[in-house]
Amino acid sequence: MEDVARALVGLHATDPSTVFLAAAARTSAPEITAMEHALYEERSLERMLCMRRTMFVVPAQLAPVIEASTGRAIAAKERAACAVYLRDGVGWSAERYAAVEEDLLAALAARGEASAAQLAADVPALREQVTVAPGKPYEARQSVSSRILRVLAAEGRIRRGRPTGRFNSNQFRWSLSPLAEAADAWESGAAKAELARRYLAAFGPATVEDLKWWTGWTLTDTRKALAATGAEPVTLDDGSATGYLLPDDLEPVPAPEPWVALLPSLDPTPMGWRQRTFHLDAAHVGDLFDRNGNIGPTIWADGRIIGAWAQHPTGRIHTHLLTDPGPSARRAVTARARALAEWLGDLRITPHYRTPLERRLAQRP
Repeated sequence: MEDVARALVGLHATDPSTVFLAAAARTSAPEITAMEHALYEERSLERMLCMRRTMFVVPAQLAPVIEASTGRAIAAKERAACAVYLRDGVGWSAERYAAVEEDLLAALAARGEASAAQLAADVPALREQVTVAPGKPYEARQSVSSRILRVLAAEGRIRRGRPTGRFNSNQFRWSLSPLAEAADAWESGAAKAELARRYLAAFGPATVEDLKWWTGWTLTDTRKALAATGAEPVTLDDGSATGYLLPDDLEPVPAPEPWVALLPSLDPTPMGWRQRTFHLDAAHVGDLFDRNGNIGPTIWADGRIIGAWAQHPTGRIHTHLLTDPGPSARRAVTARARALAEWLGDLRITPHYRTPLERRLAQRP
């Protein structure tokens, strides 16, 4: 899993199952226990809120760069929003917020690792609740602990650990983190340049718009970071725009052997570029994406999206091809679907963001 995350800069983790499915799709003999060991015991990977205010799992060595280049700005906005949320929702002053936060950190230091429920047992103030979206059909009550934990994690002061359930669970245990201190060694501009370099190494050639969208930076910061990498402009194959490559990445790339893959929803490859026409037929966007631009599970052949897949409640993997890749690729898709069903076993995966085609496939007899 570490090698996969490094090659892609990071693995999307808003949907926890994506991390494991994305790594498994790129690994010859994926083992869930080995992946969990890397995430929760060895800590060679870090789960963090970063690019585009999205959850990623990134290599631990790169985490300080990402925190300094994107995480700091996100954390500042999260803290400001949380202060308003607590003031309006439960009447907390800034002093009250700070005191509860200190109590939480002290409790976490004493326990070493704890779930949100365990921390709320130690710090009763964390049990207080706020009404979210009052008067709306989706009105709900939410404990303040989730927002406070999110802010501390965004600042790199605490980290997410092993979930309380299986790998597709979104309920994590928490522990103190050294990330904030490690990120202090990086100045924001230098960190942005380093992240831009890593992005181009993984996704180049890419346009300015691609990098801006992927990071969530302003256009000015994007251009500065890109210039600092020394990237060279190149004309994209369709001639529609100018892309950029690192100076040591200008040689032609030999064509790979034919391949197919079943990638999960929010996989880092389709989510790596803002402009996707080189691997995606525009006519298929409505089937493969939800209304907010989140991609569902996809089938790939030789660098292009050719269809979608979904897991049936029985565990079977149902596939649907949007274009015919030929008999050899069709057989490979069938084999991949069987292998994925076997690998998942009794685990059932439902994407956090469901797309029209994925819903239809999951319900197909």
